[in-house]
Amino acid sequence: MTYYATEWRAAGACLTADPDLFFPAAAGHAAAGHAAAGQVTRAQEICFGCRVREECLDFAMRTGEAHGIWGGTTPEERARARRRAAARRRRARKSWADTQTPDVRAS
Repeated sequence: MTYYATEWRAAGACLTADPDLFFPAAAGHAAAGHAAAGQVTRAQEICFGCRVREECLDFAMRTGEAHGIWGGTTPEERARARRRAAARRRRARKSWADTQTPDVRAS
């Protein structure tokens, strides 16, 4: 079993909110309409005033959370952030490899 430190959750602004608010049923789907968009907006408003927002977002990013509003971000926003981070890592590896001499690459 994997353990993740989540003591920060007890200080979350969302603690007294309806959990369903943070997991819009049809968020991200065109058919969702204004109801899901309003739900996302309300959840994000709660997150933006939260003192543990960074810890919450870090948890969602580290665990690959693919659903719900975490740290004020939508699943789509987190997926974009993960793709950007992966692209940066690829560029860094390529840049490092380009600096190596042929002798180092052969070993």
